[in-house]
Parts: sequence; C-alpha cells; structure tokens
Amino acid sequence: MQIEGAVIKEQGQTFAVVVVKRHITESQHEAERATRSFGRYFPGMPIVLMSQDSRGRPTYFGRRDIANFLARMPISAIPWKRYSFS
Repeated sequence: MQIEGAVIKEQGQTFAVVVVKRHITESQHEAERATRSFGRYFPGMPIVLMSQDSRGRPTYFGRRDIANFLARMPISAIPWKRYSFS
C-alpha cells in the first residue's frame, strides 16, 4: 500500500497528514472511517486527512487545532512524501 502524506513535528506535537479523495473529506462517516484505518500506519499520532478541490484548494478533516494550523500553512510548505507499507 502506498500513502501520500506527511509526518509533521510542530510545537512538541507529532501528527500525520494523509491525502485522500475529496469525497472522503465531504462525508464525516467516510472521513472517520479513513482516519481509523490510517491509524495502523501512523500509530499513536493524530491523523488529519487532506483533499483538494478542482482548483487545488485544500480541505482538512481531523483534530480541529491541527486542521486549523494546516489551513493557515501554504500547502507547498508541507513536507509531502510517498509512504510504502507492505
């Protein structure tokens, strides 16, 4: 399995951001399910989901404080990486 995302350490907090399709962040049920499923790949970390609209504008789903922090950050400043898990 490959996941596009980032692990960020900021102000003593380590959390994961995972890129998902837009329909995931548009449905609270789907977003919560996806967040739980990614927990096995990023154990012990809060997980925030990120999707983009057709204009590239991000939407974040997850812990409000982290989502708000990411929303104020340029998307290009996030250290994106492709993670491979077997």
